[in-house]
Amino acid sequence: MSVRSTLPRSEVGAQSPHPDRPPRVGEGNLTDVSSRVGEGNPVDAAQTAEGSSTQPAARRSRAARRRRLTIYALRVLFAVVWLGSWEVTTRLNWVDPFFVGQPSGVVLRLWTWITEGTALGPLWLQAAVTMQEAVLGFLVGSLLGVVFGILLGRIDLLAEVLSPFIKAANAIPRVVLGSLFAIMFGLSLSGKAATAVVLVFFVVFFNAFQGVREVDRNLVANARILGANNRRLTTEIIIPSALSWILASLHISFGLAIVGAVVGELFGATAGLGQLIYNAGHTFDVNGVFAGMFLLAVLALIAEGLISALENRLIKWRPSRVSGEIPI
Repeated sequence: MSVRSTLPRSEVGAQSPHPDRPPRVGEGNLTDVSSRVGEGNPVDAAQTAEGSSTQPAARRSRAARRRRLTIYALRVLFAVVWLGSWEVTTRLNWVDPFFVGQPSGVVLRLWTWITEGTALGPLWLQAAVTMQEAVLGFLVGSLLGVVFGILLGRIDLLAEVLSPFIKAANAIPRVVLGSLFAIMFGLSLSGKAATAVVLVFFVVFFNAFQGVREVDRNLVANARILGANNRRLTTEIIIPSALSWILASLHISFGLAIVGAVVGELFGATAGLGQLIYNAGHTFDVNGVFAGMFLLAVLALIAEGLISALENRLIKWRPSRVSGEIPI
């Protein structure tokens, strides 16, 4: 006599004859299998990791942007407070404007020079003359400073022989040299450029010299082992390693080149911003003196921006600054 199961046919087929046995490969619910396959998808994992990495980067970018805006706002605030206090104190006669001038008077003097010209001619011509002298002195002084700095940094004997002469020349006041160049070259452009050359040369020279001396000796030794001669060692190891030192000196040097050009013009010139400032000082035009100084500052800032762009282009391998950092 056979006993039939009272369970429905569908439930009989669903039950496993061995409930304690683990399921074999291929057994089980297909829905569960497909859900497990999706859990280890490398594409989804990569997208998740990318999203998690971009979130901190976005936060850092926003923080850097806020920091830059804060710095610019503080700079503007400082300028407003400084110029505003200057204007208020002179208008209230707490300070005599005859001796210190007024910001409004400086702006008026600049506008007069721009629209009507100066006593020496158009304003753009005075700025062009001074920039020509400064740029020429900057280029010549930088080139001589780099060449002699690398040469003396590489040759110890030459450095020891010339060391006392370089130190003595660096101790000579530049104003004395300015008067000497005025006698030697007269009112020509060469005298002002020569003063700028002297001011630029020593700054670039000492930086280039120290940059060569600070090159990693292990790097030089490895290059020697690989068969590098003196020429390749200098052009491919020494100069690139010292480039950071050299470019750092250029930021200071162009300002000194402008100083040299103006000092040369004070000893005698027929045009230039230095001569314009000299004439304003001798006519007790304090606003004119400040206006000339303002123009020199603007030219120096423009040159600084160009030098910074050149530095970023030549030293791309340098580690990037901290997020939001703004150079001085």
